[in-house]
Amino acid sequence: MLTHAQVWSAVDRLAARAGLSASGLARRAGLDPTTFNKSKRITASGRARWPSTESIAKALTATGTPVEIFVELINSGGGAATRAVPLIGFAEAGAGGYFDDGGFPVGEGWDEIAFPAVSDTHAYALEVSGQSMEPAYRDGDVILVSPAAPIRRGDRVVVRTRNGEVMAKELKRRTAKSIELSSLNTDHGDRTIAAVDVLWIARILWASQ
Repeated sequence: MLTHAQVWSAVDRLAARAGLSASGLARRAGLDPTTFNKSKRITASGRARWPSTESIAKALTATGTPVEIFVELINSGGGAATRAVPLIGFAEAGAGGYFDDGGFPVGEGWDEIAFPAVSDTHAYALEVSGQSMEPAYRDGDVILVSPAAPIRRGDRVVVRTRNGEVMAKELKRRTAKSIELSSLNTDHGDRTIAAVDVLWIARILWASQ
């Protein structure tokens, strides 16, 4: 049974993961700063109050957190479940030896970082360098990528082409012949890539920002 305490604790952990207080999370989400405050969690008559689905949705969007990660925060009890996942720099991802042809991490040279536990045991992390993905991802941000996660239109993804180019984009459209990608930075144009030229595509689940 879902409880008020579980949901509010998940909100607190969501804020902490983003390096924010509860009021800071509300401000980033464009909400009244008191939306997630302790005083708002109980009615004037002393009854527990649920956060609105709209406020949760805005907080997830503001922190780039998928809803499945928020569910894990709800289910993780007293602390957010984490595990060590492989980590390399985004710039290194195009080099040979780090991935197999399916987009799964292999070989040596990976570091490790603690990230939210996910069901995909092959999940890995990439550290962003430079400004080419701003404002979505900034220099030093780390993104969690899942080769096994289902991909839908509008998802943020990492794509590797057969010539070794690696990019983070938003999936606009995917057909048997091509994939259409929207750039995360307006200074860079959108891309359409022939399906035969795509080695693999994987979904971005979470980012430490």
